[in-house]
Amino acid sequence: MDKKATWDRFYTENSKATNFKNFEWFFGFDAIRDFILPMLHSQPNSDVLHVLDMGCGTSALGPCIYRYSPWPVQVTCADISAIAVRLMQEHTETKALQPQNTSSKLDFLELDCTHLHKHFGSESLDLILDKGTIDALLRSREGGAKASQVLKQCLKVLRDSGSLFQFSDEDPDARMLWLEKEGREPGVMVADVGVQEVGELRGVTYYCYQVTARPIAQ
Repeated sequence: MDKKATWDRFYTENSKATNFKNFEWFFGFDAIRDFILPMLHSQPNSDVLHVLDMGCGTSALGPCIYRYSPWPVQVTCADISAIAVRLMQEHTETKALQPQNTSSKLDFLELDCTHLHKHFGSESLDLILDKGTIDALLRSREGGAKASQVLKQCLKVLRDSGSLFQFSDEDPDARMLWLEKEGREPGVMVADVGVQEVGELRGVTYYCYQVTARPIAQ
């Protein structure tokens, strides 16, 4: 699950149905809107807020934020699979989604998220959403190093007031320790991690891990 070809095959197979349908890992926007919208409202940045849906696949999460946020947002939906990106572009063009805030924008991007910093630069994003991307890497035979790299990249591109929201079914006792350990950069920054329970779905309990980077005073 850490290979581009795997996801291209997955989305190619899923695109063969006559009618397009968003594929959601874990759950859809409605399950977590009360986590995301208050976070956007709390941001001190008075300009357009930049939100990244990392490893978006064909989820409706990013388009729903664009559609329902009363505050101006620039939503970027990024995925390593060009197939997923094309399907989402075509679907949103067909639907002609209209944002609640007329200043909001939505775009789709083919991107390997181990290279976030090369594309976005330091301290450029207000909110990063990870709904299953790092989980998929951690559950792959050779994905552990990539998962760690993606986390570090996220912390580099977040603004001081920004956060990574990671949604997972992994128990906090294990995931919080991993996030704190892998997000630490000796002499540079540490990762502050909080957790809230999202709820139970089909017998599985899901959590929202909020990760922020805190520079180490020199």
